[in-house]
Amino acid sequence: MGAVLAAVLGVSLVGCSSTGGKRAEERAAEAAEGRSAVTTPRWTFAMVTHSGDGDTFWDIVQKGAEQAAVKDNINFLYSHNDEAQQQAQLVQTAIDKKVDGLIVSLAKPDAMKAVVAKAVKAGIPVITVNSGSAESKEFGALTHIGQDESIAGEAVGDELNSRGRKKALCVLHEQGNVGHEQRCAGAEKTFDGTLTNLYVDGTNMPDVQASIEAKLQSDKSIDAVVTLGAPFADAAVQAKQTAGSKAEIDTFDLNAKVAGGLQEGKLGFAVDQQPYLQGYEAVDLLWLYRYNRNVLGGGRPVLTGPQIITADDADELAEYTERGTR
Repeated sequence: MGAVLAAVLGVSLVGCSSTGGKRAEERAAEAAEGRSAVTTPRWTFAMVTHSGDGDTFWDIVQKGAEQAAVKDNINFLYSHNDEAQQQAQLVQTAIDKKVDGLIVSLAKPDAMKAVVAKAVKAGIPVITVNSGSAESKEFGALTHIGQDESIAGEAVGDELNSRGRKKALCVLHEQGNVGHEQRCAGAEKTFDGTLTNLYVDGTNMPDVQASIEAKLQSDKSIDAVVTLGAPFADAAVQAKQTAGSKAEIDTFDLNAKVAGGLQEGKLGFAVDQQPYLQGYEAVDLLWLYRYNRNVLGGGRPVLTGPQIITADDADELAEYTERGTR
């Protein structure tokens, strides 16, 4: 009897999965063609982040959000500013426009607390992405989508241990960014060797390269350099070559250039937090909340990472990094 029931359930589940999978494929195709897959009202959602155009990471976040917006019949507004007070003003502008949903990053949460509270008080559902997972619930957001930066850092420390590294440099390119501090602190927590923080000016790439190079030249015992963003990995590779160092270069985040560096052996590993998913799911979850009052996370962040990517993984992901979705 048990075997028969299992067989019947198996057939039933296969049927449901097949139907659901087919519909998911149809919706994806519709979105790819620029057509909405739903008939719900054309709500307006705004995304305001602390970084944006020209940053390969945020370009991928934006692409995910835009494709979900097409699918969900959403009028999508995107803006960004790396100055915390200016970012807060952009959020205020979205509130003044009476948007139907708000997505915001909290790289510098203290500067964003008051304006996010205004949005919540105005009845605008808020989802936070990428940074600020610890503050998201306190600020009144529905949920946070991203990776836990401390956990991601701990994964880096573990990976460095597995590779036999003894002395690592953690390169922070944006002072005051709580997520960056958490990454390096997490790595230091689990790393059995010695980890030192190096603060650089991320807006000046030649300065980033020169700072890393100087550190590698002055301390030949450094055998690993961890950068906190894909664009900075290449600067670290150049610094290593100029300094004549044998340190392994590792990085947070993935893009086409990082994937190529992994394949060529210039990079050891990358930590992917799936930025496309952060943008896509933020829009999709706001739509689900407006349409059906659905909320994910149960009061905890919805994690999109970390995933450690090596050369073997890079081969499989190459086509997706080339099209700008990984």
